[in-house]
Amino acid sequence: MSQRILKVFAMIISVGLLSGCWDNKDINHRVMPVVLGIAKIEDEIQLYLQIPNPAIKGIETKIVKERGKSINEIINKISTNMESQVDLLHIKVIVIDEQIANGGIDKIVSAFLRSRDIPTKALFTICEEDLDDFFSKMEGSSRPEGTLLLDYFEKNAGWTPQVALTRVWHIYRSMNSLTHDVAVPILKTGKTMAVEQTGSAVIREGKMVSKIDPKETLLYNAFNGESTQGIIEVLDIATVKILDNSIRHYSRMVKATPELATTVFLKVTILEAENKASETMIKKQLSKLLENRFNHMFTNLQQVESDILGIGQLFRDQLSREELKKWRSKYYPRVKTTIDFEVDIQNSGILKL
Repeated sequence: MSQRILKVFAMIISVGLLSGCWDNKDINHRVMPVVLGIAKIEDEIQLYLQIPNPAIKGIETKIVKERGKSINEIINKISTNMESQVDLLHIKVIVIDEQIANGGIDKIVSAFLRSRDIPTKALFTICEEDLDDFFSKMEGSSRPEGTLLLDYFEKNAGWTPQVALTRVWHIYRSMNSLTHDVAVPILKTGKTMAVEQTGSAVIREGKMVSKIDPKETLLYNAFNGESTQGIIEVLDIATVKILDNSIRHYSRMVKATPELATTVFLKVTILEAENKASETMIKKQLSKLLENRFNHMFTNLQQVESDILGIGQLFRDQLSREELKKWRSKYYPRVKTTIDFEVDIQNSGILKL
């Protein structure tokens, strides 16, 4: 009889342990922000949370902000003062101020990875204006169906190939990579538009070391496999639109000097053209324009020793591990590049007249 009682008691305890729901909170008691802002004010961090709320006409957003010594401390303060628990697993966009970017974002990104509270696929961006003003304008201009920042980076909505798409795990990878850095988009509120992109920050080992403009960001995206479809280039004699792009590299080491030959294949269509313009003239002018743009950007990148184009990846099988440790300082500044843009006009449009 005693054995039977023990078995029944053990079964009751097992059922209690298997339930696994005793510490879960209902979704109605959770706050799920979609945008996280981080600014530095004196010796403290100020956090901004953009939280969507259901409304009669759709979804409205509100901004919650708090200050503290660390992100975890601030989140704990907000959760304590709100009626619901803050859940950061739904963060889609992270906005930091330029002061933090200049000082280094390596500690913030490492904290995100250690805590696992923020998804590694969340997009990273830098704001070059005061975050108080930025989020106030975002709150005032948010539309009923969602938030502007989400739409701005959404490929099926407002994203264009001149905007870098950099996620938390991209930055973490670059911090621990010997040959690959990243570019992070720089935003501010526009005068006539809600959001305006001013270019991209060049991040080396977790610190912002330079900037590139939106047209140079287009080349950065092309080198990293993103499509440049839909971008319009204005020439002196014509206006063309890019339909498709692909890229091919050939790399080799010549007496400890890295040499890279790159060919970019572009398919374009002509939107406008002057009467004197021919297909040959348009191809030549477009190729020269893009070649000069690339050479200007690459020279600047070599000066700050930041390999956001991932050129070092092409030499990993040609250099030893010890040599790769010196890639940014020794080999990258000496890289000799030749780039050729092969333009294929798919539709000559007005030229056929």
